[in-house]
Formats: sequence, C-alpha cells, structure tokens
Amino acid sequence: MSDAGLLEDRLSRLASSGVRIVDPRQTFVDADVDLGRIHPAVTLHPGVRLHGPRTFLGPGASIGDEGPAVLVDAVVGEGAAVASGYVRGAVLLAGASLGANSHVREGTLLEERASTAHCVGLKQTILLPFVTLGSLINFCDVLMAGGTSRRDHSEVGSGFIHFNFTPWGEAGDKATASLVGDVASGAFLDRRRIFLGGAGGMVGPRSVGYGAITGAGQVIRRDVPEAHLVVEAAPAIDLPVRPPSSRQAEQIRRRNVEYIAQLAALRAWYRQVRLPRASAARVAHLATVTAEAAANVEDCLAERWERLERFVAERGQTLPAFGDLDPLACPLHLGGLGDGGAAPGAGGRAGHIEWVQSLSPDAVRAGREWLEAVAGQVRARLNES
Repeated sequence: MSDAGLLEDRLSRLASSGVRIVDPRQTFVDADVDLGRIHPAVTLHPGVRLHGPRTFLGPGASIGDEGPAVLVDAVVGEGAAVASGYVRGAVLLAGASLGANSHVREGTLLEERASTAHCVGLKQTILLPFVTLGSLINFCDVLMAGGTSRRDHSEVGSGFIHFNFTPWGEAGDKATASLVGDVASGAFLDRRRIFLGGAGGMVGPRSVGYGAITGAGQVIRRDVPEAHLVVEAAPAIDLPVRPPSSRQAEQIRRRNVEYIAQLAALRAWYRQVRLPRASAARVAHLATVTAEAAANVEDCLAERWERLERFVAERGQTLPAFGDLDPLACPLHLGGLGDGGAAPGAGGRAGHIEWVQSLSPDAVRAGREWLEAVAGQVRARLNES
C-alpha cells in the first residue's frame, strides 16, 4: 500500500473510532503515532499534523481550531486545547489551553485550566492550575503558581520575556530558572494571585512572592517579596565586563537549589498524591496523562540539575547527590479515590482541583508542611559546604 493509502487507512480508523476529523484531506497522522492513544471524542481541525509515539489526545481535546497545529510527542488531556502552532514533548492537563501560534517545547507542563493567549513560547515551563499568560510572551524555564480559580488567577501581561540566558562562563549560563510562587504552597490552590506586568521582563534566576504585582514596562532584576508592588527604572551602567563575583555566584547557586527543591516537592506531590488518585479512579486516560505529567517533572529536574552542575563546575565546585534521601511519607488521607479521583468533567471542573479545594485547613497545613519538608531535605543537602 502506498504512503497515501496508509495515511488514508489511519485516518479512516480514527474516524471509525469516533474521532472527529473535520477535513481528512488536510490532516496528517504519522505512522509512529499510536492510534490507541487518540481518544474517540477528539476533534482534529484542518491543518493538524500528529507525530511521535508519545502523542496522546484525551476525550474532548481540540486541536487546530484557529490554524495549523503540529504536535510531536505531545500529551493533551481531557477538554484541553491547542489552537494552533508547534507543540513538542509538552503535557496539558484537563482544561488547559494553548492559544494560536504557540511554540511549546520539551519539559513544559500546564496543569488544570492553565492557559496562554496567542504567540507564546514555552520550554521547561510549569504552570500550576489557573495560571494565565497573555500574548507575545517568551516564558521558558519558569515555575509559576498562585490563585484559587479561573476568576482569581496568577497572570503574566502581554509582551513579557523571561531572560533565561547570561553570557558568563565558557559557553554562557542557563542556570537561570525563576520561581513565581512555589510548589509547597501553590499546590493547595489557596494562595494570593501574582501579576507580572506586560511589555517587560525578568532576568532569571529570580523569585516572586504570592500577592506581588510588578508594573508594566520594566525588567525585574531583583527578587520580589510577597504582597509587594514593584516599579523601578533600569539602572544606568557603564562598567568593564566582568563575570559575577563569588558572592553573586553563590546567590545564583542558592536560587537554583531552591528551584530544584521545589521541583522535588512537585515530584513527591505527583508520586504520592496525584498518581495514586489517578490510578484508583480506574479511568485510563486520566492515569496516562497524569503519568506523562510526572515524567515531565522528572525531565525538568534533570535539566535544572545539569545546568546547575555545569555552573558550579566552572567555579571548581561539585554538587552532593540528593537522590539517596529517604522519601517522606505524605500525611494526606487519599480516601474516596473512586470519586474524588474521577476523571475531570468538561473544562476540568471535577477531580484533582475539586479534591484539593475540599481539604480541611488541618489537612492543607499538614500537606504544606510535608511538601516544605521534602523541599527542605533537598535544600539542606545541596547547600552542604
């Protein structure tokens, strides 16, 4: 059978299973795509190209409704959407969405109902539930949290850039990941939203606290404390080029350690909370997407470790391993898994978010202390002299 015949056969099999293919003449599904990972209730609009054995589309997913969309090893959960653009190795959980002309690469994770507007670039980016990015944004190497709902969410204004490269070192430095919020608090969806004003940017690595607001039209060059409004002019500098001082290098190292510590907390959250709940729900697509999200967290950890290891090696240092730390047991009661762990409904209105927001204040306190202890273990080990 010819290549065209094989493609026609794949499209016919998808259509027979219940996938809505708006125009088969303008739809391409590569031979390496596992058709069993395309849910019957998916909609593929004209101009969609699917590639890669990891590619997975959950029920109600919509691909390419605003233009051509290329997905390579991408995972799109229930009710999630990619309007158009290029998505490689990213995971979108229930109800998450990418706007038109997105350019999204490996290590990216959008949790429930996180979203972007048009022309947004992401790589090694983690957005916790509800976080919203405006248009014309480059937001690579950032973890962002904050907010309690789609009406009360952390947001980045249009035209924002996270500057994730500096020229120092033998080949430049990408030990520049920034924390906007954190995992230990942000996972419980009860923290004040954060707003980063548009037409500006942030020089990583930085941290921004909950409830903070940064004004539009500026580049953030320092950490922003919780519940602070920051508007500052760029300093006038005319000095000889020189690498960071030992004090500055130590600050960069500690910010990277904190980022890794928070990723370790997110890994524990997935391993001990999200994966068991998804598995117990006995909904195949939910378990698959959650496992793929956990895999991206692992990828982000590996990336940040490599970048920090390279940074300290250029300064004659090494990092102590933290993989041998004893795992701390989650104190949360995961009961009612068959209900609370059920697959989210349209737009992700049930499931994980509903369960988190039903936790008692005591449970939230215990869970937060657990995640902070996980982060603290890693922080203490990596800050050993």
